[in-house]
Amino acid sequence: MTTRTTVTIAAIIATLTLVTGCSKAPTPPPVAPKVATASDHGHSHEGHSGHSHGEGPNGGTLADWGGGKYHVEFTVDHDAKEAVVYVLGSDEKTPTAVEASDGKLLLTIREPAFQVELTARPLAGEADGKASRYGGTHESLGIVREFAGTISGEIGGTPFAGDFEEQPHGDHDHK
Repeated sequence: MTTRTTVTIAAIIATLTLVTGCSKAPTPPPVAPKVATASDHGHSHEGHSGHSHGEGPNGGTLADWGGGKYHVEFTVDHDAKEAVVYVLGSDEKTPTAVEASDGKLLLTIREPAFQVELTARPLAGEADGKASRYGGTHESLGIVREFAGTISGEIGGTPFAGDFEEQPHGDHDHK
């Protein structure tokens, strides 16, 4: 090996050491909490992902919550910059009052990315800290568009999350 080759190899090793440094191995991402699934509640929704629930009883977009034990319905009023989420039973129609941790659910919208804390807004007859309706406001909800995201919360110590995606509507003005 010539002196020139040795110097070149040493320069390459020095450059790689400077570029990569002596960093530790990357820290793995945190593990997300286990979300209730169909098997957790004795309800089978085989092939559940990718199918559409259609429109909910309040004119919103439905999502499965806990393998069919519950469903959640996302509604939005762009003029009021407000989202209201309804917790429904397995039949996707019946309001089902639940006691959410701290009386709140979380709405996470993917695009544009933002979150809204939804507070309990009990319907008539709902009491004892339970509600089937949760709502909140955010400036970005005033954007007239189809939203997609996740509705999450903890009910009775069990975390629940459901993804939804609004579809374009041809029959109304998307308020």
